[in-house]
Amino acid sequence: MPKYGYLVVAGPHDVEFAYRLLSPFGRSRVQYEKDLDPFFSLLVLRTFPYDGDLQKRVPVPLFVKSETHVIALHSAIGDSRLVATVEENANLIALQSLTGVGILLDTDKEIPAADRYAAIQAAMSRKGFTLPANAGEIAAGTPKLGAFVLPDNASTGNLEDLLLECGQSAYPELLQSATSHVNLAISLANKLKNDGEDLAKIPFRNKAIVGAIASVLRPGKAVQTSIQDNQWFKGERLQLGRIKAVQKFLIDLFELS
Repeated sequence: MPKYGYLVVAGPHDVEFAYRLLSPFGRSRVQYEKDLDPFFSLLVLRTFPYDGDLQKRVPVPLFVKSETHVIALHSAIGDSRLVATVEENANLIALQSLTGVGILLDTDKEIPAADRYAAIQAAMSRKGFTLPANAGEIAAGTPKLGAFVLPDNASTGNLEDLLLECGQSAYPELLQSATSHVNLAISLANKLKNDGEDLAKIPFRNKAIVGAIASVLRPGKAVQTSIQDNQWFKGERLQLGRIKAVQKFLIDLFELS
């Protein structure tokens, strides 16, 4: 019997990030339902539209498997749904059969990483889940529990901080060009007349730079496609300290080898 794991993340970019960190261990994507381990079959929704909303994406996890593991990577479709997603799906699967249950989340300039973790820790406690004292640690038990606050459990930021760090290694010329392009857009804010996000805010600026690079690498496709296909989190980028820290968290949580 394989070891089973369950990871909840905020959105599709985070799903592909987790997948890239797991793939060096021989984990491959499950594309067809016939290849899915029956243990996770109840996570595949059978009704449409989801919540009666014709525009809402059906939140089916990305399943990855190897000879030793099957792991569900589940987008909560927003930070506000992280804990609710854990709770809802804990009722659908045999929790005591899971090796680990984890959460990847991020923070921003207005909320320190420690406060962000404390809020998730308290919310999980109200649902009967006891996270360890500190972000990035793993509580022993059946299943193991842990949450990692991107980018490094201490700094404010998010996945885009890690993408830009890897972009400096993988695509330095594109990074320089994309940064100049976004800086130009910031300087034109008055002419744009608020027709879009405020790129002077660092989270939006970083997302715009990443998006500009991804649009060159995979024209017309979403950033998560570039994360899946391109070199952001491949090769030597996996040796960067902050990337290795997230990967080690997943290794320990799911008992990978």
